[in-house]
Amino acid sequence: MKRLVLIAGVLLCPLLVTQLLFAAGFFKIGEKAPGFQLTAITGEPVSLDAVKGKVVVLGLFHICDPCMMQGTNLQKVYEATQGKNVAVIGINSNGNSKKDVGEFLSAFPVKVTYPYLLDPGKVTDKLYGGGKFIPNVYVIDQQGVIKWQRVGNMDLAGADVILAEVEKLLTAGSSAM
Repeated sequence: MKRLVLIAGVLLCPLLVTQLLFAAGFFKIGEKAPGFQLTAITGEPVSLDAVKGKVVVLGLFHICDPCMMQGTNLQKVYEATQGKNVAVIGINSNGNSKKDVGEFLSAFPVKVTYPYLLDPGKVTDKLYGGGKFIPNVYVIDQQGVIKWQRVGNMDLAGADVILAEVEKLLTAGSSAM
């Protein structure tokens, strides 16, 4: 039995290492955030360039329970940053229909009031490396550089953690003036 476990471990180890390296390629901290222009579910065009100069909290979501939990966290961040130089944006990066995304948003435990964008061509999924690793949350500084990223929900990307990262950038930005 021990030999079987050892053989299985040896065979699975390269697969696990490959998956971790693949996932690491999606972490883009220190890189310029790729630009996009999409339409919000409410019909307004939204682009990353339009919020340049602000700290941006960007969430990439599909239609799933972890995405609903993370989208709810983003709503808390949005409410806590009202009146500050912060933009919170959610994107359905899986190409789901407006109808499906609307139904998904209506099932949230809170009303989503931040811009929630549709991405029928899955452009942001490709640009930001979503796909298997969803939800994905990025915090982008005032110069458009990704300063923080987390995959998934859990405590690693809760509203308090995201807000702490946003506050660091707001403080750094105000001391640079």
